[in-house]
Amino acid sequence: MIKRMYILIFVLSSIVTWNEVNAQNESFKSPVITDEMTVNPDQNREWRAGQSKYSAKPKNMWELGINVGRFAISGDVPTTAFPGWGAGLHLRKAINYALSIRLDGAYMTTKGFDDRLSSGSVMALEQLPDYGSVTNDMYRNYKNTTLSGSVEAIFNIGNILFHKERNKWNFYVGVGVGAISRDTRVNNSANGVPINWNALNLNKDDKYSDNVKKIKDAMDSEYEIKVGNKRDVSPLFNDGNVSVTIPLSVGISRKINKRVNLSLEHKYYWVDNDTWDGFVNRSVYDQTNSRDAGQYTSLRLGINLGKFDKRTEPLYWMNPLDGALNDVAELKQRPKFDLTDSDGDGVIDMIDQEKNSPQGAPVDTRGITLDSDKDGIPDYKDDEPFSPPGYEVDSKGVAVITDKPVTESRLAEALKATKNDWWLPMIHFDLDKYYVKPEFYAQLKSVADVMKANPNVKITVNGYTDARAGDDYNKVLSYNRAKAAIDFLVGTYNIPRERFILQYEGKSDPVIPGLPASHNITKQAERQQYMNRRVEFKVATSEDVEMAQPTGPKAGANTPGSSRKGSKYSGNANSGY
Repeated sequence: MIKRMYILIFVLSSIVTWNEVNAQNESFKSPVITDEMTVNPDQNREWRAGQSKYSAKPKNMWELGINVGRFAISGDVPTTAFPGWGAGLHLRKAINYALSIRLDGAYMTTKGFDDRLSSGSVMALEQLPDYGSVTNDMYRNYKNTTLSGSVEAIFNIGNILFHKERNKWNFYVGVGVGAISRDTRVNNSANGVPINWNALNLNKDDKYSDNVKKIKDAMDSEYEIKVGNKRDVSPLFNDGNVSVTIPLSVGISRKINKRVNLSLEHKYYWVDNDTWDGFVNRSVYDQTNSRDAGQYTSLRLGINLGKFDKRTEPLYWMNPLDGALNDVAELKQRPKFDLTDSDGDGVIDMIDQEKNSPQGAPVDTRGITLDSDKDGIPDYKDDEPFSPPGYEVDSKGVAVITDKPVTESRLAEALKATKNDWWLPMIHFDLDKYYVKPEFYAQLKSVADVMKANPNVKITVNGYTDARAGDDYNKVLSYNRAKAAIDFLVGTYNIPRERFILQYEGKSDPVIPGLPASHNITKQAERQQYMNRRVEFKVATSEDVEMAQPTGPKAGANTPGSSRKGSKYSGNANSGY
Protein backbone atom coordinates (compact mmCIF):
# COMPACT_ATOMS: atom_id res chain seq x y z
CA MET A 1 0.00 0.00 0.00
CA ILE A 2 2.72 2.46 0.97
CA LYS A 3 4.66 1.66 -2.17
CA ARG A 4 1.70 2.35 -4.42
CA MET A 5 0.90 5.58 -2.61
CA TYR A 6 4.45 6.78 -3.28
CA ILE A 7 4.08 5.88 -6.96
CA LEU A 8 0.84 7.88 -7.26
CA ILE A 9 2.37 10.88 -5.50
CA PHE A 10 5.43 10.70 -7.77
CA VAL A 11 3.29 10.63 -10.92
CA LEU A 12 1.21 13.58 -9.71
CA SER A 13 4.31 15.59 -8.79
CA SER A 14 5.93 14.87 -12.16
CA ILE A 15 2.92 16.09 -14.11
CA VAL A 16 2.64 19.21 -11.96
CA THR A 17 6.34 19.98 -12.40
CA TRP A 18 6.08 19.56 -16.16
CA ASN A 19 3.16 21.94 -16.23
CA GLU A 20 5.06 24.58 -14.21
CA VAL A 21 7.81 24.53 -16.80
CA ASN A 22 5.52 24.69 -19.84
CA ALA A 23 2.30 26.43 -18.78
CA GLN A 24 1.81 30.17 -19.20
CA ASN A 25 0.32 32.53 -16.64
CA GLU A 26 -2.69 33.22 -18.84
CA SER A 27 -4.10 29.85 -17.78
CA PHE A 28 -4.93 31.40 -14.45
CA LYS A 29 -6.21 34.82 -15.49
CA SER A 30 -9.66 35.87 -14.40
CA PRO A 31 -12.28 34.76 -16.89
CA VAL A 32 -14.24 37.27 -18.91
CA ILE A 33 -17.91 36.66 -18.16
CA THR A 34 -20.39 38.13 -20.63
CA ASP A 35 -24.05 38.62 -19.80
CA GLU A 36 -25.00 35.66 -22.02
CA MET A 37 -22.69 33.40 -19.98
CA THR A 38 -24.85 33.84 -16.86
CA VAL A 39 -28.07 32.16 -15.77
CA ASN A 40 -29.84 35.55 -15.78
CA PRO A 41 -28.48 37.92 -18.48
CA ASP A 42 -30.97 40.68 -17.59
CA GLN A 43 -29.84 40.72 -13.97
CA ASN A 44 -26.21 40.84 -15.04
CA ARG A 45 -26.84 43.78 -17.37
CA GLU A 46 -28.60 45.63 -14.57
CA TRP A 47 -25.66 44.91 -12.28
CA ARG A 48 -23.20 46.33 -14.81
CA ALA A 49 -25.34 49.44 -15.06
CA GLY A 50 -25.47 49.80 -11.28
CA GLN A 51 -29.18 48.93 -11.12
CA SER A 52 -28.73 45.62 -9.24
CA LYS A 53 -26.69 44.82 -6.16
CA TYR A 54 -25.60 41.40 -7.37
CA SER A 55 -24.25 39.90 -10.54
CA ALA A 56 -25.87 36.78 -11.98
CA LYS A 57 -24.33 33.35 -11.35
CA PRO A 58 -22.13 32.22 -14.26
CA LYS A 59 -23.02 29.18 -16.32
CA ASN A 60 -20.24 26.69 -15.68
CA MET A 61 -18.95 23.54 -17.34
CA TRP A 62 -19.40 19.88 -16.45
CA GLU A 63 -16.29 17.95 -15.49
CA LEU A 64 -15.68 14.49 -16.95
CA GLY A 65 -13.09 12.45 -15.08
CA ILE A 66 -11.26 9.15 -15.29
CA ASN A 67 -9.37 7.51 -12.45
CA VAL A 68 -7.06 4.59 -11.69
CA GLY A 69 -5.75 3.47 -8.32
CA ARG A 70 -5.29 0.74 -5.73
CA PHE A 71 -8.14 -1.02 -3.97
CA ALA A 72 -8.15 -3.00 -0.74
CA ILE A 73 -10.75 -4.35 1.67
CA SER A 74 -10.36 -3.61 5.37
CA GLY A 75 -11.93 -6.71 6.86
CA ASP A 76 -11.28 -9.98 8.63
CA VAL A 77 -8.86 -11.40 6.07
CA PRO A 78 -5.69 -9.37 5.50
CA THR A 79 -5.17 -7.92 2.03
CA THR A 80 -2.25 -9.39 0.15
CA ALA A 81 1.08 -7.62 0.09
CA PHE A 82 0.26 -6.23 -3.33
CA PRO A 83 -3.39 -5.20 -3.19
CA GLY A 84 -5.69 -4.94 -6.11
CA TRP A 85 -6.50 -2.13 -8.46
CA GLY A 86 -9.44 -0.14 -9.71
CA ALA A 87 -10.55 2.18 -12.49
CA GLY A 88 -13.56 4.41 -12.89
CA LEU A 89 -15.34 7.43 -14.35
CA HIS A 90 -17.07 10.43 -12.84
CA LEU A 91 -19.24 13.33 -13.97
CA ARG A 92 -19.26 16.44 -11.78
CA LYS A 93 -21.30 19.65 -11.85
CA ALA A 94 -20.87 22.69 -9.59
CA ILE A 95 -24.07 23.87 -7.85
CA ASN A 96 -22.31 26.87 -6.35
CA TYR A 97 -18.76 27.89 -5.51
CA ALA A 98 -18.43 25.50 -2.54
CA LEU A 99 -20.77 22.61 -3.42
CA SER A 100 -20.86 20.30 -6.42
CA ILE A 101 -22.60 17.02 -7.24
CA ARG A 102 -20.64 14.07 -8.60
CA LEU A 103 -21.80 10.84 -10.23
CA ASP A 104 -19.09 8.26 -9.59
CA GLY A 105 -18.62 4.71 -10.79
CA ALA A 106 -15.72 2.28 -10.44
CA TYR A 107 -14.60 -1.28 -11.16
CA MET A 108 -12.31 -2.70 -8.43
CA THR A 109 -10.68 -6.03 -7.69
CA THR A 110 -8.39 -7.39 -4.96
CA LYS A 111 -7.27 -10.55 -3.11
CA GLY A 112 -6.74 -11.51 0.52
CA PHE A 113 -4.95 -14.27 2.42
CA ASP A 114 -4.64 -15.15 6.15
CA ASP A 115 -1.63 -17.22 7.08
CA ARG A 116 -3.17 -17.97 10.47
CA LEU A 117 -5.19 -21.16 10.79
CA SER A 118 -8.80 -20.32 11.66
CA SER A 119 -11.08 -22.62 13.60
CA GLY A 120 -14.10 -23.97 11.73
CA SER A 121 -16.04 -24.12 15.00
CA VAL A 122 -16.16 -20.34 15.29
CA MET A 123 -16.27 -19.33 11.62
CA ALA A 124 -19.63 -18.71 10.02
CA LEU A 125 -19.16 -21.49 7.50
CA GLU A 126 -22.79 -21.33 6.39
CA GLN A 127 -21.61 -18.33 4.41
CA LEU A 128 -19.70 -20.81 2.23
CA PRO A 129 -22.12 -23.09 0.38
CA ASP A 130 -20.59 -26.35 -0.80
CA TYR A 131 -17.69 -25.87 1.50
CA GLY A 132 -16.76 -29.51 1.08
CA SER A 133 -16.18 -32.43 3.30
CA VAL A 134 -13.54 -30.69 5.31
CA THR A 135 -15.43 -28.45 7.74
CA ASN A 136 -12.79 -27.90 10.36
CA ASP A 137 -9.99 -25.42 10.20
CA MET A 138 -8.84 -23.42 7.16
CA TYR A 139 -6.47 -20.72 6.00
CA ARG A 140 -8.92 -18.03 4.95
CA ASN A 141 -8.52 -16.50 1.50
CA TYR A 142 -10.61 -14.68 -1.08
CA LYS A 143 -10.72 -12.99 -4.45
CA ASN A 144 -13.12 -10.07 -4.86
CA THR A 145 -14.52 -8.09 -7.78
CA THR A 146 -16.63 -5.02 -6.96
CA LEU A 147 -18.69 -2.62 -9.04
CA SER A 148 -19.67 0.62 -7.30
CA GLY A 149 -21.95 3.51 -8.22
CA SER A 150 -22.78 6.57 -6.12
CA VAL A 151 -24.08 10.12 -6.02
CA GLU A 152 -21.81 12.35 -3.94
CA ALA A 153 -21.81 15.87 -2.58
CA ILE A 154 -18.33 17.42 -2.90
CA PHE A 155 -17.39 20.36 -0.67
CA ASN A 156 -14.37 22.56 -1.34
CA ILE A 157 -13.05 25.87 -0.04
CA GLY A 158 -9.86 26.19 -2.06
CA ASN A 159 -11.38 28.81 -4.36
CA ILE A 160 -12.68 31.12 -1.63
CA LEU A 161 -9.94 33.70 -1.99
CA PHE A 162 -9.68 37.32 -0.97
CA HIS A 163 -6.21 38.49 -1.95
CA LYS A 164 -5.28 36.19 -4.83
CA GLU A 165 -6.51 35.91 -8.41
CA ARG A 166 -6.36 32.13 -8.65
CA ASN A 167 -5.52 29.14 -6.52
CA LYS A 168 -3.83 26.30 -8.37
CA TRP A 169 -4.66 23.84 -5.56
CA ASN A 170 -8.03 22.79 -4.20
CA PHE A 171 -8.81 20.64 -1.17
CA TYR A 172 -12.14 18.86 -0.96
CA VAL A 173 -14.20 16.34 1.01
CA GLY A 174 -17.16 14.32 -0.16
CA VAL A 175 -20.03 12.24 1.16
CA GLY A 176 -22.65 10.34 -0.77
CA VAL A 177 -24.87 7.32 -1.09
CA GLY A 178 -24.71 4.48 -3.56
CA ALA A 179 -24.57 0.75 -4.05
CA ILE A 180 -21.89 -1.86 -4.51
CA SER A 181 -22.20 -5.17 -6.32
CA ARG A 182 -19.57 -7.63 -5.14
CA ASP A 183 -18.47 -11.05 -6.24
CA THR A 184 -16.36 -12.68 -3.52
CA ARG A 185 -14.99 -16.19 -3.97
CA VAL A 186 -12.92 -18.54 -1.79
CA ASN A 187 -10.28 -21.03 -2.88
CA ASN A 188 -10.92 -24.29 -0.94
CA SER A 189 -10.02 -27.00 -3.43
CA ALA A 190 -7.11 -27.95 -5.59
CA ASN A 191 -7.85 -29.64 -8.88
CA GLY A 192 -11.42 -30.28 -7.75
CA VAL A 193 -10.42 -31.94 -4.45
CA PRO A 194 -11.27 -30.15 -1.16
CA ILE A 195 -8.14 -29.13 0.70
CA ASN A 196 -7.47 -30.66 4.08
CA TRP A 197 -5.76 -27.66 5.61
CA ASN A 198 -4.88 -29.55 8.79
CA ALA A 199 -2.90 -32.07 6.79
CA LEU A 200 -0.27 -29.56 5.73
CA ASN A 201 1.79 -30.42 8.85
CA LEU A 202 3.47 -27.07 9.18
CA ASN A 203 6.54 -27.06 11.35
CA LYS A 204 6.80 -24.23 13.85
CA ASP A 205 10.57 -24.47 13.66
CA ASP A 206 10.60 -23.81 9.91
CA LYS A 207 10.97 -20.33 8.48
CA TYR A 208 7.77 -18.31 8.30
CA SER A 209 8.12 -17.82 4.56
CA ASP A 210 8.53 -21.58 4.02
CA ASN A 211 5.29 -22.31 5.86
CA VAL A 212 3.43 -19.66 3.84
CA LYS A 213 4.79 -21.23 0.66
CA LYS A 214 3.44 -24.64 1.72
CA ILE A 215 -0.01 -23.15 2.27
CA LYS A 216 -0.08 -21.46 -1.14
CA ASP A 217 1.33 -24.57 -2.88
CA ALA A 218 -1.71 -26.48 -1.57
CA MET A 219 -3.97 -24.03 -3.43
CA ASP A 220 -4.60 -23.66 -7.15
CA SER A 221 -5.54 -20.50 -9.07
CA GLU A 222 -9.28 -21.17 -9.04
CA TYR A 223 -11.53 -19.44 -6.52
CA GLU A 224 -14.48 -21.77 -6.90
CA ILE A 225 -16.73 -21.08 -3.86
CA LYS A 226 -18.94 -18.01 -4.17
CA VAL A 227 -19.63 -16.36 -0.83
CA GLY A 228 -23.24 -15.77 0.18
CA ASN A 229 -24.46 -13.01 2.44
CA LYS A 230 -27.06 -14.61 4.68
CA ARG A 231 -25.91 -12.70 7.73
CA ASP A 232 -25.92 -9.30 6.02
CA VAL A 233 -28.45 -6.88 7.54
CA SER A 234 -28.90 -4.61 4.52
CA PRO A 235 -28.74 -6.45 1.19
CA LEU A 236 -30.64 -4.90 -1.68
CA PHE A 237 -31.35 -8.29 -3.21
CA ASN A 238 -31.89 -11.76 -1.82
CA ASP A 239 -28.54 -13.07 -2.90
CA GLY A 240 -26.92 -10.48 -0.66
CA ASN A 241 -24.33 -9.39 -3.20
CA VAL A 242 -25.65 -5.84 -3.74
CA SER A 243 -25.65 -3.53 -0.75
CA VAL A 244 -26.06 0.11 0.12
CA THR A 245 -22.81 2.01 0.66
CA ILE A 246 -21.92 5.44 2.00
CA PRO A 247 -18.71 6.65 0.33
CA LEU A 248 -16.57 9.20 2.18
CA SER A 249 -13.88 11.01 0.18
CA VAL A 250 -10.99 13.36 0.80
CA GLY A 251 -8.73 14.70 -1.91
CA ILE A 252 -6.47 17.40 -3.28
CA SER A 253 -6.65 18.77 -6.84
CA ARG A 254 -4.06 20.57 -8.92
CA LYS A 255 -5.21 22.84 -11.73
CA ILE A 256 -3.13 22.28 -14.87
CA ASN A 257 -4.96 24.81 -17.05
CA LYS A 258 -8.50 26.02 -17.65
CA ARG A 259 -9.42 22.68 -19.21
CA VAL A 260 -7.56 20.04 -17.17
CA ASN A 261 -6.89 19.20 -13.52
CA LEU A 262 -5.34 16.32 -11.59
CA SER A 263 -6.49 14.97 -8.22
CA LEU A 264 -5.21 12.53 -5.63
CA GLU A 265 -8.16 11.09 -3.71
CA HIS A 266 -8.82 8.50 -1.03
CA LYS A 267 -12.32 7.05 -0.75
CA TYR A 268 -13.72 5.00 2.13
CA TYR A 269 -16.73 2.78 1.32
CA TRP A 270 -18.86 2.16 4.43
CA VAL A 271 -21.21 -0.85 4.23
CA ASP A 272 -23.43 -2.41 6.86
CA ASN A 273 -22.16 -5.98 6.50
CA ASP A 274 -19.16 -8.14 7.23
CA THR A 275 -18.90 -10.45 4.23
CA TRP A 276 -17.12 -8.28 1.69
CA ASP A 277 -13.97 -10.32 2.20
CA GLY A 278 -15.92 -13.60 2.38
CA PHE A 279 -15.81 -14.22 6.15
CA VAL A 280 -17.58 -13.05 9.28
CA ASN A 281 -15.20 -12.15 12.06
CA ARG A 282 -15.83 -14.67 14.82
CA SER A 283 -13.64 -15.91 17.62
CA VAL A 284 -14.01 -17.78 20.87
CA TYR A 285 -14.04 -14.45 22.66
CA ASP A 286 -16.08 -12.33 20.25
CA GLN A 287 -19.28 -13.61 18.65
CA THR A 288 -20.33 -10.23 17.21
CA ASN A 289 -20.11 -9.07 13.64
CA SER A 290 -17.82 -6.28 12.57
CA ARG A 291 -18.20 -4.37 9.29
CA ASP A 292 -15.86 -4.60 6.34
CA ALA A 293 -14.94 -1.47 4.41
CA GLY A 294 -13.48 -0.64 1.00
CA GLN A 295 -10.40 1.56 0.61
CA TYR A 296 -9.77 3.11 -2.82
CA THR A 297 -6.86 5.50 -3.43
CA SER A 298 -6.86 6.91 -6.96
CA LEU A 299 -5.26 9.40 -9.29
CA ARG A 300 -7.96 11.34 -11.17
CA LEU A 301 -7.84 13.31 -14.40
CA GLY A 302 -10.63 15.88 -14.77
CA ILE A 303 -11.53 17.52 -18.10
CA ASN A 304 -13.91 20.50 -18.37
CA LEU A 305 -16.53 20.07 -21.11
CA GLY A 306 -17.86 22.95 -23.20
CA LYS A 307 -16.91 26.20 -24.99
CA PHE A 308 -15.33 29.02 -23.02
CA ASP A 309 -17.27 31.68 -24.94
CA LYS A 310 -20.51 30.20 -23.58
CA ARG A 311 -19.54 28.87 -20.15
CA THR A 312 -16.92 29.39 -17.49
CA GLU A 313 -14.74 26.86 -15.81
CA PRO A 314 -16.42 24.87 -13.01
CA LEU A 315 -17.21 27.24 -10.15
CA TYR A 316 -14.95 25.33 -7.74
CA TRP A 317 -11.98 26.73 -9.68
CA MET A 318 -13.28 30.33 -9.74
CA ASN A 319 -12.97 33.15 -7.23
CA PRO A 320 -16.48 34.19 -6.07
CA LEU A 321 -15.23 37.78 -5.80
CA ASP A 322 -14.29 37.97 -9.51
CA GLY A 323 -17.25 40.13 -10.46
CA ALA A 324 -16.76 42.74 -7.75
CA LEU A 325 -12.96 42.79 -7.95
CA ASN A 326 -12.91 43.13 -11.75
CA ASP A 327 -15.38 46.01 -11.48
CA VAL A 328 -13.16 47.77 -8.94
CA ALA A 329 -10.05 47.13 -11.04
CA GLU A 330 -11.75 48.68 -14.09
CA LEU A 331 -12.52 51.80 -12.09
CA LYS A 332 -8.89 52.07 -10.99
CA GLN A 333 -7.64 51.67 -14.57
CA ARG A 334 -9.55 54.58 -16.01
CA PRO A 335 -7.20 57.14 -17.52
CA LYS A 336 -5.90 60.12 -15.64
CA PHE A 337 -6.77 63.18 -17.65
CA ASP A 338 -4.43 66.14 -17.95
CA LEU A 339 -6.72 69.12 -17.27
CA THR A 340 -4.32 71.72 -18.71
CA ASP A 341 -6.13 74.29 -20.90
CA SER A 342 -3.42 76.47 -22.43
CA ASP A 343 -5.69 78.86 -24.33
CA GLY A 344 -8.41 79.05 -21.67
CA ASP A 345 -11.23 78.12 -24.06
CA GLY A 346 -12.71 75.51 -21.72
CA VAL A 347 -11.40 72.52 -23.74
CA ILE A 348 -8.41 70.71 -22.24
CA ASP A 349 -5.27 70.40 -24.35
CA MET A 350 -5.63 66.63 -24.42
CA ILE A 351 -8.53 66.90 -26.91
CA ASP A 352 -8.12 70.50 -28.07
CA GLN A 353 -7.49 70.58 -31.84
CA GLU A 354 -6.83 74.33 -31.79
CA LYS A 355 -4.66 74.97 -28.75
CA ASN A 356 -4.13 78.68 -29.46
CA SER A 357 -7.69 79.93 -29.80
CA PRO A 358 -7.98 83.69 -29.26
CA GLN A 359 -8.95 84.71 -25.76
CA GLY A 360 -12.72 84.79 -25.38
CA ALA A 361 -13.45 83.32 -28.81
CA PRO A 362 -16.35 80.79 -28.74
CA VAL A 363 -15.26 77.22 -29.59
CA ASP A 364 -16.91 73.83 -30.10
CA THR A 365 -16.23 70.81 -27.93
CA ARG A 366 -13.06 70.08 -29.91
CA GLY A 367 -11.65 73.51 -29.13
CA ILE A 368 -12.02 74.73 -32.73
CA THR A 369 -13.10 78.34 -33.13
CA LEU A 370 -16.78 78.49 -34.09
CA ASP A 371 -17.85 79.63 -37.51
CA SER A 372 -21.63 79.22 -37.17
CA ASP A 373 -22.54 80.27 -40.71
CA LYS A 374 -19.57 78.59 -42.39
CA ASP A 375 -18.60 81.72 -44.25
CA GLY A 376 -14.89 81.46 -43.43
CA ILE A 377 -15.02 84.23 -40.85
CA PRO A 378 -14.87 82.96 -37.23
CA ASP A 379 -17.70 84.12 -35.02
CA TYR A 380 -15.47 86.33 -32.87
CA LYS A 381 -14.56 88.37 -35.99
CA ASP A 382 -17.93 87.98 -37.76
CA ASP A 383 -20.26 90.99 -37.62
CA GLU A 384 -23.00 88.70 -38.90
CA PRO A 385 -22.34 85.23 -37.38
CA PHE A 386 -25.55 83.85 -38.93
CA SER A 387 -25.33 85.08 -42.48
CA PRO A 388 -27.99 83.66 -44.81
CA PRO A 389 -26.66 80.61 -46.64
CA GLY A 390 -25.81 80.89 -50.31
CA TYR A 391 -24.55 84.48 -50.26
CA GLU A 392 -21.02 85.82 -50.39
CA VAL A 393 -19.82 87.82 -47.43
CA ASP A 394 -17.49 90.73 -47.06
CA SER A 395 -14.35 90.88 -44.92
CA LYS A 396 -16.46 91.37 -41.82
CA GLY A 397 -18.65 88.32 -42.51
CA VAL A 398 -21.70 90.34 -43.59
CA ALA A 399 -23.72 88.80 -46.43
CA VAL A 400 -23.73 90.79 -49.66
CA ILE A 401 -27.43 90.74 -50.59
CA THR A 402 -28.64 92.69 -53.58
CA ASP A 403 -31.99 91.07 -54.21
CA LYS A 404 -33.68 90.31 -50.89
CA PRO A 405 -33.45 91.74 -47.39
CA VAL A 406 -32.64 89.55 -44.40
CA THR A 407 -36.01 88.73 -43.02
CA GLU A 408 -36.96 86.86 -39.86
CA SER A 409 -37.98 83.82 -41.92
CA ARG A 410 -34.67 83.72 -43.73
CA LEU A 411 -32.83 84.00 -40.43
CA ALA A 412 -34.87 81.03 -39.14
CA GLU A 413 -33.80 79.10 -42.23
CA ALA A 414 -30.20 79.90 -41.49
CA LEU A 415 -30.52 78.72 -37.90
CA LYS A 416 -32.07 75.50 -39.11
CA ALA A 417 -29.11 74.94 -41.39
CA THR A 418 -26.69 75.15 -38.48
CA LYS A 419 -28.55 72.32 -36.76
CA ASN A 420 -26.52 69.87 -38.79
CA ASP A 421 -23.41 71.00 -36.97
CA TRP A 422 -24.57 70.12 -33.48
CA TRP A 423 -21.70 68.46 -31.66
CA LEU A 424 -22.89 65.36 -29.75
CA PRO A 425 -20.87 63.37 -27.20
CA MET A 426 -18.30 60.77 -28.18
CA ILE A 427 -17.55 57.50 -26.39
CA HIS A 428 -14.25 55.62 -26.07
CA PHE A 429 -13.17 51.97 -26.10
CA ASP A 430 -10.55 49.73 -24.54
CA LEU A 431 -7.69 48.44 -26.67
CA ASP A 432 -8.87 46.00 -29.37
CA LYS A 433 -12.44 45.94 -27.97
CA TYR A 434 -15.85 47.14 -29.17
CA TYR A 435 -17.53 46.58 -25.82
CA VAL A 436 -19.64 49.62 -24.78
CA LYS A 437 -18.34 50.54 -21.35
CA PRO A 438 -20.89 51.37 -18.61
CA GLU A 439 -19.22 54.72 -17.89
CA PHE A 440 -20.48 55.97 -21.28
CA TYR A 441 -24.12 55.03 -20.74
CA ALA A 442 -24.88 58.65 -19.75
CA GLN A 443 -23.42 60.02 -23.02
CA LEU A 444 -25.48 57.55 -25.02
CA LYS A 445 -28.60 58.60 -23.15
CA SER A 446 -27.87 62.21 -24.19
CA VAL A 447 -27.83 61.10 -27.84
CA ALA A 448 -31.10 59.25 -27.30
CA ASP A 449 -32.68 62.34 -25.69
CA VAL A 450 -31.75 64.51 -28.68
CA MET A 451 -33.23 61.98 -31.10
CA LYS A 452 -36.45 61.61 -29.11
CA ALA A 453 -36.84 65.41 -28.90
CA ASN A 454 -36.28 65.70 -32.66
CA PRO A 455 -38.02 62.72 -34.30
CA ASN A 456 -37.09 63.83 -37.81
CA VAL A 457 -33.37 63.98 -37.10
CA LYS A 458 -31.02 61.22 -38.26
CA ILE A 459 -27.68 60.63 -36.58
CA THR A 460 -24.45 59.66 -38.27
CA VAL A 461 -22.41 57.27 -36.10
CA ASN A 462 -18.72 57.09 -37.05
CA GLY A 463 -16.27 54.57 -35.60
CA TYR A 464 -12.50 55.05 -35.20
CA THR A 465 -9.44 53.15 -33.93
CA ASP A 466 -6.03 54.13 -32.68
CA ALA A 467 -2.87 54.02 -34.76
CA ARG A 468 -2.05 50.35 -34.20
CA ALA A 469 -2.74 47.36 -36.53
CA GLY A 470 -3.35 47.33 -40.30
CA ASP A 471 -5.93 49.23 -42.33
CA ASP A 472 -8.16 46.21 -43.06
CA TYR A 473 -8.18 45.17 -39.43
CA ASN A 474 -8.94 48.68 -38.19
CA LYS A 475 -11.78 49.19 -40.65
CA VAL A 476 -13.51 46.08 -39.31
CA LEU A 477 -12.84 47.14 -35.72
CA SER A 478 -14.14 50.70 -36.27
CA TYR A 479 -17.24 49.24 -37.97
CA ASN A 480 -17.79 46.95 -34.96
CA ARG A 481 -17.54 49.91 -32.59
CA ALA A 482 -20.06 52.02 -34.51
CA LYS A 483 -22.42 49.05 -34.78
CA ALA A 484 -22.11 48.31 -31.03
CA ALA A 485 -23.10 51.91 -30.21
CA ILE A 486 -26.08 51.77 -32.56
CA ASP A 487 -27.18 48.39 -31.22
CA PHE A 488 -27.07 49.80 -27.69
CA LEU A 489 -29.23 52.81 -28.58
CA VAL A 490 -31.70 50.68 -30.55
CA GLY A 491 -31.95 47.99 -27.88
CA THR A 492 -32.00 50.29 -24.84
CA TYR A 493 -34.07 53.23 -26.04
CA ASN A 494 -36.15 51.65 -28.85
CA ILE A 495 -34.93 54.14 -31.45
CA PRO A 496 -35.55 52.83 -35.00
CA ARG A 497 -32.41 51.52 -36.71
CA GLU A 498 -33.19 53.47 -39.89
CA ARG A 499 -32.56 56.74 -38.01
CA PHE A 500 -28.85 55.91 -37.82
CA ILE A 501 -26.25 56.12 -40.57
CA LEU A 502 -23.25 53.90 -39.84
CA GLN A 503 -19.83 55.03 -41.02
CA TYR A 504 -16.29 54.02 -40.11
CA GLU A 505 -12.87 55.51 -40.67
CA GLY A 506 -10.41 53.04 -39.14
CA LYS A 507 -7.37 54.88 -37.83
CA SER A 508 -7.79 57.97 -40.02
CA ASP A 509 -8.73 61.41 -38.69
CA PRO A 510 -7.35 60.92 -35.14
CA VAL A 511 -8.29 63.30 -32.35
CA ILE A 512 -4.63 63.26 -31.30
CA PRO A 513 -2.46 62.75 -34.40
CA GLY A 514 1.12 61.54 -34.67
CA LEU A 515 0.96 58.66 -32.18
CA PRO A 516 3.16 55.58 -32.74
CA ALA A 517 1.77 52.32 -34.12
CA SER A 518 3.40 50.36 -31.32
CA HIS A 519 2.21 48.61 -28.17
CA ASN A 520 5.43 49.37 -26.32
CA ILE A 521 4.66 53.00 -25.46
CA THR A 522 4.50 55.22 -22.40
CA LYS A 523 1.45 55.51 -20.18
CA GLN A 524 0.92 59.07 -21.40
CA ALA A 525 0.92 57.91 -25.03
CA GLU A 526 -1.50 55.13 -24.13
CA ARG A 527 -3.88 57.68 -22.64
CA GLN A 528 -3.70 59.61 -25.90
CA GLN A 529 -4.35 56.44 -27.91
CA TYR A 530 -7.42 55.94 -25.74
CA MET A 531 -8.85 59.26 -27.00
CA ASN A 532 -8.54 58.07 -30.62
CA ARG A 533 -10.41 54.80 -29.96
CA ARG A 534 -13.86 56.34 -30.23
CA VAL A 535 -17.29 56.60 -31.78
CA GLU A 536 -18.56 60.04 -32.76
CA PHE A 537 -22.18 61.16 -33.22
CA LYS A 538 -23.39 64.05 -35.37
CA VAL A 539 -26.62 65.17 -37.00
CA ALA A 540 -26.72 63.60 -40.44
CA THR A 541 -26.69 65.66 -43.62
CA SER A 542 -28.07 64.78 -47.00
CA GLU A 543 -24.55 63.79 -48.10
CA ASP A 544 -24.16 61.14 -45.36
CA VAL A 545 -24.75 57.57 -46.58
CA GLU A 546 -24.61 54.19 -44.84
CA MET A 547 -21.30 52.40 -45.39
CA ALA A 548 -21.35 48.68 -46.18
CA GLN A 549 -19.84 46.22 -43.73
CA PRO A 550 -16.14 45.90 -44.53
CA THR A 551 -14.48 42.64 -45.47
CA GLY A 552 -11.42 41.70 -43.54
CA PRO A 553 -10.16 39.71 -40.57
CA LYS A 554 -12.11 39.24 -37.38
CA ALA A 555 -11.30 42.26 -35.24
CA GLY A 556 -11.77 43.03 -31.57
CA ALA A 557 -13.95 41.42 -28.92
CA ASN A 558 -17.20 42.47 -27.28
CA THR A 559 -15.90 41.94 -23.76
CA PRO A 560 -14.57 44.38 -21.14
CA GLY A 561 -10.88 45.09 -20.65
CA SER A 562 -7.95 45.37 -23.06
CA SER A 563 -7.03 42.18 -24.94
CA ARG A 564 -3.59 43.14 -26.28
CA LYS A 565 -0.24 44.09 -24.86
CA GLY A 566 0.58 47.68 -24.13
CA SER A 567 1.01 50.16 -21.35
CA LYS A 568 -1.83 49.95 -18.87
CA TYR A 569 -3.42 52.91 -17.19
CA SER A 570 -2.45 53.61 -13.64
CA GLY A 571 -5.18 54.27 -11.14
CA ASN A 572 -6.25 57.60 -9.80
CA ALA A 573 -3.22 59.11 -8.15
CA ASN A 574 -5.42 60.68 -5.48
CA SER A 575 -7.27 57.49 -4.52
CA GLY A 576 -4.52 56.01 -2.36
CA TYR A 577 -3.80 53.10 -4.71
